[in-house]
Amino acid sequence: MKKEILLFDSIRPVIWHNDKLRLLDQRKLPDEEVYLDISSTQALSEAIKQMCVRGAPAIGIAAAFGAVLAAQELIGVADKDFKRQFNLKLDSLAASRPTAINLFNAVNSARRLPLNIKDRVPTLLAWAKSWLADDIQANKTMAQLGAECLTENTRILTHCNAGALATGGYGTALGVVRQAYQKGLTDTIYAGETRPWNQGARLTLWELQKESIPATLLADSAAASLMKAGKIDWIIVGADCITRNGDVANKIGTYSLAVLAKYHQVKLMVVAPTTTFDLKTQTGDAVLIENRSKNEILPNYYSSIATLANAWNPVFDITPAELITVIVTEKGLVKSPDARKIEQFIQDLK
Repeated sequence: MKKEILLFDSIRPVIWHNDKLRLLDQRKLPDEEVYLDISSTQALSEAIKQMCVRGAPAIGIAAAFGAVLAAQELIGVADKDFKRQFNLKLDSLAASRPTAINLFNAVNSARRLPLNIKDRVPTLLAWAKSWLADDIQANKTMAQLGAECLTENTRILTHCNAGALATGGYGTALGVVRQAYQKGLTDTIYAGETRPWNQGARLTLWELQKESIPATLLADSAAASLMKAGKIDWIIVGADCITRNGDVANKIGTYSLAVLAKYHQVKLMVVAPTTTFDLKTQTGDAVLIENRSKNEILPNYYSSIATLANAWNPVFDITPAELITVIVTEKGLVKSPDARKIEQFIQDLK
């Protein structure tokens, strides 16, 4: 059978080039396309904290290459001291964002690699490049599996940015959108703006426009009205963490959309690679939710004067498994997920 050629696949946010990690600075988009050359674990940790690179899979890939940077920083260090110093550098990377499980999976995988003083860097570089390639391939597999769940004239709403910018390339949720558009299954795509960082308005819209896929920007507060009007068939999102019972941590606002979708009989698809599963965490209640500075959302007026005004700024929320129609992974689908189905899915992976 002739393999299908995938179109709309031009964006790569994480690149290894000339012994450095190159990151497309997502804070600058859509106004500027600026790449940062990262040559130290400290610089990478700061880039992750400041959301120069964001999206669970992309953060994991950056951390994998961060292990290469750590080894480069420790060239010449004896084996007896290398492991301790290497682990300390990986610890600093792991501390940069607390919720995205892919970050911890990458760091912990790097710790387990057998390394010797002669080929530490080549071994880690080959492993990191494989991590990147595997992610892109997983995204393309998920895109095809997810698109098979859709029918003609599907109207899609997506939240945040779960596209090429959030992964190694092609994307999770937006990978399904790309594939659906290529197959002629959709030409109605809404991107929620996704306050307060506007990843939908800045990044998802930029991606789709970059690859000539038509899309309509939607104010977050307008989603309910659009669903009530019967103009959405599927909400398609990514995930930063999937717990053992199928609960999903994703960008703040996902839970609101899931509740609205349940009420309006709109289907909800979560698209994420198996590296996003956190098998040590039983339910979403146990997921550590990152809270960022109040100054990210307070108007400058209130942050510059003595005031009683405060702000709560969680980055993620938890969508219970019972609100999800299907979880799409590169290893298959989990329809109407619950603890039993997730457990069986995990067993089948072994």
